[in-house]
Amino acid sequence: MIVHWHRRDLRTTDNRGLARAAATDEPVVPLFVFDPTVLEYASPVRIACLCEALEALRMRYRELGSDLVVVEGEASGAVPRIAAEYDASRVVWNADYSGLARDRDRAVRAALEDAFVTYESVHDAVHHEPGTITPNQGDHYSVFSYFWKKWRDRDKRDPVDEPDADDLADVTGDPLPTLDDLEFDEPDATPQPVTMAAARDRVADFCSGQIYRYADEREYPAATGTSRLSPHLKWGTIGPRVLYAATERAVAETDSDGDRESVREFQRQLAWREFYVHVLAFNPEIVSDNFSGYANDIEWRDDPTALEAWKAGETGYPIVDAGMRQLREEGWMHNRVRMLVASFLTKDLLLDWRLGYDWFRQLLADHDTASDVGGWQWAASTGTDAQPYFRVFNPLKQGGEYDPDAKYVREYVAELSDVPTDAIHGWHDLESAERERLAPEYPAPIVDHAARRIQAIEMFERARGETPE
Repeated sequence: MIVHWHRRDLRTTDNRGLARAAATDEPVVPLFVFDPTVLEYASPVRIACLCEALEALRMRYRELGSDLVVVEGEASGAVPRIAAEYDASRVVWNADYSGLARDRDRAVRAALEDAFVTYESVHDAVHHEPGTITPNQGDHYSVFSYFWKKWRDRDKRDPVDEPDADDLADVTGDPLPTLDDLEFDEPDATPQPVTMAAARDRVADFCSGQIYRYADEREYPAATGTSRLSPHLKWGTIGPRVLYAATERAVAETDSDGDRESVREFQRQLAWREFYVHVLAFNPEIVSDNFSGYANDIEWRDDPTALEAWKAGETGYPIVDAGMRQLREEGWMHNRVRMLVASFLTKDLLLDWRLGYDWFRQLLADHDTASDVGGWQWAASTGTDAQPYFRVFNPLKQGGEYDPDAKYVREYVAELSDVPTDAIHGWHDLESAERERLAPEYPAPIVDHAARRIQAIEMFERARGETPE
């Protein structure tokens, strides 16, 4: 037999590692391992999504006459043990590029070698393997626009088929552990379904219509302008080749240049995701270290009270608070608002980006190390191809521009549901008596944006060795 070890590829279709295993003459044993070393970095909402995706994966294997073998324990012990139990000659898995994943896989490879079991790591999670899109000198691009030009012109692989029932081993797996078994609480958030079927439906719905409005609507959090596919890409309930093929069909099915440009803009966002995977693959330390060396000298403030207000969505800046409350309720946040709340933490509260990254890691159902580290360091002006430090998002202006009717704010900030739109967008400038009259339960702004913008620029200039004007 041959074992396919599932990790972040919780699907049977367009799974290159699984297809590679099924291409042999040996029956495939599907395996998932709850590794405590990995679970240490998990959170209730992500484990809930993981278990939902695993249950759906198990049901699909059962429909194919097999099952998903699920075990708990360190992968370096569990994988060789399952290989021995099923007399497997080989173990196949799909590559993962974070430092934690590579450390785990290194230990598993050593254990399999000791057990005289062969193994293979297959490139699957992104279209182009890290190290294949490079500048003339260096191992990866640090400027996205250059990466994007090569990414968009490279051929993409076609999706691979699901294995046939005859390719799979006749095995029976034990029941999945519960959140309680894994020592996780029930999550506060109610995330969207994360299953293969939900992913297929979402791709079909998005690519049949909304993708043609993506370029115009993606920045507006009250609109249904984004794909909401990030949890599926994170857990691998949809394959990247299936998704890209759907976008190419969308291009072929329209005669409108504007529609095609909108699809290309969505593909560009897929390339951003892959860009950050490449950066992380060659710089695993950026999970905790600044990408830019000068940023080690930034004098971040220590303000636990401000941090807690930010986490709770109680900053007195309506669109920031709406985003933070959406995060708590849904385990997800609109991308434009992710940038705003990250900028607010680092440029208005002057707090270390790592505090925000850690909070997102706990609450996001779609937390992806590469994308989240990349996004946080972009907003903090410490990362690769980052937002220039002197460009500071104005949360009042951004709220008025991207949520002009305050529909998004009213959805998540109940205290402002009956407040006039102009007052919501001008909350910072209202007299305290007027704020008290309009929304007595909603806080006044905890900082003055204009003053903090100046402080932020001066803080970055000191770190860069420049003399503030």
